[in-house]
This record gives sequence, C-alpha cells and structure tokens, in this order.
Amino acid sequence: MTIKDLEPKIVWEYFHEITQVPRPSKKESKIIEYIESVAGKNKIEIKKDKVGNLLLFKPATKGYEKLPTVILQAHLDMVCEKNSDIKFDFDKDPIKTVIKGEWMHAEGTTLGADNGIGIAAALAVVTSKDIEHGPVECLFTVDEETGLTGAKVLKKGFMTGNILLNLDSEDEGEIFMGCAGGKGTVATFSYKAVPAPATNQYFRITVTGLSGGHSGGDIHRGLGNANKILARFLFRLQQKYPFCIAEIQGGNLHNAIPREAYAVIGTSSKNRESIRVMLNNFAADIENELKRIDPNVIMIMETVDKPGKCLPRTLKNKLIYSLLACPHGVKSMSSEIEGLVETSTNLASVKMIGNTKIVVGTSQRSSTESAKNAVADQVAAVFSLAGAKVVHNDGYPGWAPNPDSKILKIAQKSYKKLFKKEAKIMAIHAGLECGLFLEKYPHLDMISFGPTMRGVHSPDERLKIDTVGLWWMHLLDVLKTIDN
Repeated sequence: MTIKDLEPKIVWEYFHEITQVPRPSKKESKIIEYIESVAGKNKIEIKKDKVGNLLLFKPATKGYEKLPTVILQAHLDMVCEKNSDIKFDFDKDPIKTVIKGEWMHAEGTTLGADNGIGIAAALAVVTSKDIEHGPVECLFTVDEETGLTGAKVLKKGFMTGNILLNLDSEDEGEIFMGCAGGKGTVATFSYKAVPAPATNQYFRITVTGLSGGHSGGDIHRGLGNANKILARFLFRLQQKYPFCIAEIQGGNLHNAIPREAYAVIGTSSKNRESIRVMLNNFAADIENELKRIDPNVIMIMETVDKPGKCLPRTLKNKLIYSLLACPHGVKSMSSEIEGLVETSTNLASVKMIGNTKIVVGTSQRSSTESAKNAVADQVAAVFSLAGAKVVHNDGYPGWAPNPDSKILKIAQKSYKKLFKKEAKIMAIHAGLECGLFLEKYPHLDMISFGPTMRGVHSPDERLKIDTVGLWWMHLLDVLKTIDN
C-alpha cells in the first residue's frame, strides 16, 4: 500500500503533493507557488500579503449561503530535522513517505504532517465539487515554526470570517480551546580561542539515539535532552581529569527537544581508558534513568585528529556549569485543567560559531504570562552569571480558553453525533497562532483540532492513518452544521 491508495483520497493526494514540495521555515516560496497553482487550476480566488500569507476564498455551496464564513487555517512551513546518518537536503529533496502498519512515517526525516495534513484538508475543501459548506476562507501562514512571522504581521481586514478552525493539533478526538504563550531566550558567549595543546589526545564524546520531540507537546514525557546529558558528563569529567574543549554542538531548533549532542575534548593520553570506563558507567546510569521513556540513548567515545583551537579554560568551565544549571523540562502543572503543563522550558541548542562565539538557544512556554517571564528570567540569570550576553525575543501570546465558545459547542455536538462518544475538550501546552490572531481579530471564535501525530519535530514524526478519515468526517460535518 502507498499513500495514493489511502482514503479520503482527495486529502491524501494533496498531502502527497505537499510532501514533494520543499518548505523549510522562512523558505516557503515553493509551497506558495504550489498553492497558487492549485488555486489557478480550480479558479479559486486568492490573495497574498507582503510576507507570503495566502487567503483562498470559496463561496457557499447551494443551500448553504446563509451560513457564516468559516476560516480554515494551517501553516505552510515544516520543521526540518533528520537523523545524522541520512543525506537529505530540505531545500531541494522531496520527503519520502513510508507506511508501517497504522502509521505513516518518513525515511529518516520529519514527515511534515505538522502542518502539511492541515494544508491538504483545507485544499481538499476548497477544490472539492461535492462538499456541503457555507462560505469558506483558507488562511495559510508562513514561518510558524521558527518565528510565527506570518501570524504576527497579519493585517486587519485580510480575512473576513468570525469563526476560525485551526487545523494544527495532534490528537484526533480532542478539541483544543486554548494554548500556551511562548518566549525565546538566547545566550551568547564571546571568546578568543587558544591553540589546542599538541600533547593532548583528542576524543569526540557523542550523545545520540534519543527520541527528541516537540518542546511543547512532548515536554511532559520526560524525554532525554542530549545537551543536558552531555553537560552532566562533562561536569563529572572535569572533577577528575583536566581537559580542554575544542568543539561542542547540540540540538538544532528552539521548538525541538535535542536528540543529539557532542563535544570534542583533549586530555592526556594516559587518561583515555579511565575516561572510557567513566563514560561507560555514566551511560549505563543514563540508560537506566531513561529505560521506560527514551530507551535507545547511546553515548560514544571516538578518537579524532588534533584540532587547531580550543576554548579558554575559564570559558570552558563557565559553559559547562551554566549548561548543567540551566533548567529544562516541566516547571509547573495547571491548577485549572487537569493534566495540562502550565510552564516549561527547553534547553534547545548549543552552537559553536567559528572560533569566536557559542550560542545557546532556549525556549519557554506557559499559559500564565507572568510565569512565562519568570522562567525566562531564571534562564537568563544562569547564563548572565556565567558571563554570557542574554537576549529575549518578543515571544507570542497565549490563547485563553473560552468554555462558552459557540464553535466549540457545535464541534462537540458534531463529534458525539458522528462517533457516539464525547470529544475531549483540552488546552494545549504547545504554541498555536491563535493568540496572535486574536490581537488583530478580537471577535474570532476559534477551536483547533487535527488527526493523531506522534514524534512531531523529530525524524520519528508519524501520522496515524485512520485518524485522518475520522478528523475529515468531523471537519465536514462541522462545516455544514455550523449555524445549527
């Protein structure tokens, strides 16, 4: 079976086409061209703003002209993560989809179902000739994953509907009515590299095999963080043996829990076997800690050639201390919604820029604005004490839950009618664009829903095939009963 054999056929056909179009964040020109071509072929009205946000409009089908205009919303970009042993260029190469049992995966990369399946469903609605609905607008935004740029600069009056269905959630049977706000905190260490001692032997210490995942949707799972694990080992190592750091890298994206990290260290050759034993013992401890939740973690020690430069000793110490001290994970749970993470922080990335800077990226989320700022300040304090320059980005607002939402009640009623059971009404710790839409369109009545996905923002991203059909049925029923 291939993707083209799946039902609902129109949705899966569009999703397949979308997987063939490169669409990294901030590089959405090809997917914009694709959607413009779909609109042109189907004679659908379309407009584009200065950053690339698109709005498609389809009039009501016969008999549904009196229904209110509904906005179907999805984002155009995808998280671009791959396993280190995979050769893949996200700027050029199509995603290779694979069906394994109930799930669709990609070969060694993110699948892009976040939010490609939302784009596919919206396109299916506006191009289908036999779906019953009132007036529909499809809003496709750019750069959701790395900056929420499209939502931030969306102008008043670009869209006209008062009801918005966000198609960017990851659990079929759950309807989301709120989300956390977020903020990014970046620490930069500037330094002048020193010559790497010629008498040292050099080793690469690697942490790999972790699951990674979405820093909002998966943060509560307690998954391993490669940066934290590496920092723990380096801290222990320096208590016993002198060494220098020639290179350190870990993680990639601010909204992904880091799966891999490594450091190239130099030390006396006489310490090699003792360090190897120490690493093996430490790795066994980590495997035991993560055996139930992230069981494939691996730590490797390999001999490498002598590098040209190393970090100054004082910076090495400050970097290790601050990475170890930097908080990561769930800070608090909601007292209002059972099971919802209220506040969290993610130690996302450590990047060495040439031989002059090390940039540490972190992200904070909370459904309480003051708590979000507090944990961002905590992260800033840790790195400021270590001598780094710390900056916060503007972040994005949360979306306050509205249990009295009219569209929420319609979606609940529809789900129960279709499936003879209640949908779960939730708020989500991951960030959505809805809070930013409310700043420009305070009248919007919104929900978010989608099919079931797991491993989002990692190469383990997968989409549960049968839930796409269930979600599609629900979406179509909501569209034709939205005024009832």
